[in-house]
Amino acid sequence: MDYKRFRGMATFVPLALILALAACSPAPTPDQETATDTAMDPDPAVFVVVTQEDNMTQGMAMVLANQSLDQEAEVRVLLCGPGASLALDGHDGDLLEPREVTPGQLLDRLIGEGVQVDVCAIFLPNTEWTEEDLRDGVGVAEPPEVAEYMLRPGVRYFTF
Repeated sequence: MDYKRFRGMATFVPLALILALAACSPAPTPDQETATDTAMDPDPAVFVVVTQEDNMTQGMAMVLANQSLDQEAEVRVLLCGPGASLALDGHDGDLLEPREVTPGQLLDRLIGEGVQVDVCAIFLPNTEWTEEDLRDGVGVAEPPEVAEYMLRPGVRYFTF
């Protein structure tokens, strides 16, 4: 038996079978789109977690959180590790172009709109900061409650 010839056929046969099956499968039609393709979740929820201290990263996280809020999503923000510096009173960050706004100003808008903003539960006990050092409207997260929120169906989770 010519094993070299057999080995080539063994590769060809599965590939030919796959191509034949693909050709027989009907392509989806536009009217077969799923609900997620055509309609937004009726109760969208966005969970934004900021762990970076970088000014532009914090700024973009706050821009997207504000945009989500403007598009009627429920927004929640958790600030952890170096990212929790944004929660400190007086820590606004540097102005960002093109709007000349700081991450802190964007965060203050979220707080003013009623968005729940917290620092991680382990931030204060592991730093020199206290609750008095947090900007107005920033709380301390309760892990069981955060986990419950994260596990809610439809919550979109974003980390920066």
